[in-house]
Amino acid sequence: MNVENGIHDAHYFVPHPSRWPIVGSIGLFSLAMGAAFSMNGFVAGQWGLLFGALVIIWMLFGWFGDVVRESVAGSYGQQVDHSFRWGMSWFIFSEVMFFAAFFGALFYTRVLSVPEIGGTGFTNRLLWEGFSAHWPFATGPETTAYHTMEADGIPAINTMILLTSGATLTLAHWGLVAGNRTKLTLGLLATVLLGTLFLCFQAYEYHHAWTEMALTLNSGAYGATFYMLTGFHGMHVLVGTIMLTVMLVRVLRGHFSAEHHFGFEAAAWYWHFVDVVWLLLFVFVYVL
Repeated sequence: MNVENGIHDAHYFVPHPSRWPIVGSIGLFSLAMGAAFSMNGFVAGQWGLLFGALVIIWMLFGWFGDVVRESVAGSYGQQVDHSFRWGMSWFIFSEVMFFAAFFGALFYTRVLSVPEIGGTGFTNRLLWEGFSAHWPFATGPETTAYHTMEADGIPAINTMILLTSGATLTLAHWGLVAGNRTKLTLGLLATVLLGTLFLCFQAYEYHHAWTEMALTLNSGAYGATFYMLTGFHGMHVLVGTIMLTVMLVRVLRGHFSAEHHFGFEAAAWYWHFVDVVWLLLFVFVYVL
């Protein structure tokens, strides 16, 4: 129990038994089985993937809907708020470690692996004789020619888009704290639109790179690391945009106040994390 200056938090909210964990388990199991069947050529696998995806979507709407209703009803006290904050903090930390692993893979590939395989010693003759260790054109004898991505153009534009989205989200937060619903709504709407625009530019960039620059997942270590890092980041931008869209809908329905708005804060934390990751990506993938 939280005790501060002799004042006790009223209670710690314990939710009623929920069906959503078992529903989510069924959805994940269906996705896993569907993926396994699909990779082995069974037509039923596609139906399993579809069923699993629909169940997961249903679970997300239902479970988060329950949480929203409980929050709006005032069921959550200060202790629950602290639990949510710690939970979101640890989740973002896990995402930091997730991307740290991929940046580590990029560092290992560029600094250690490629030079070693491309050397003149035993490793080169044993693993890949004829390998060219000149980054970003670290290729073998069977790799087709490709072009690398430049920092100017769409990557620079997307950098400005995400930096601007961070500013508009901060303005929306200031509006929420100040009780200015118009500033909150417009700032949040601008952030959602900027996130959507980022995804559209990235989709165009991928299409251009794949069809006109011959840059694919088979384009040596450069192609693999490029799509791995930017692809996972794009997925996180999509998730963040969905989260902010949900926050916008809640704002339009009158949710959140200057004192109670952790749902908004959690989405904002996640979005700022996505911004920082992109800055690192822009430097280490596009510039260097």
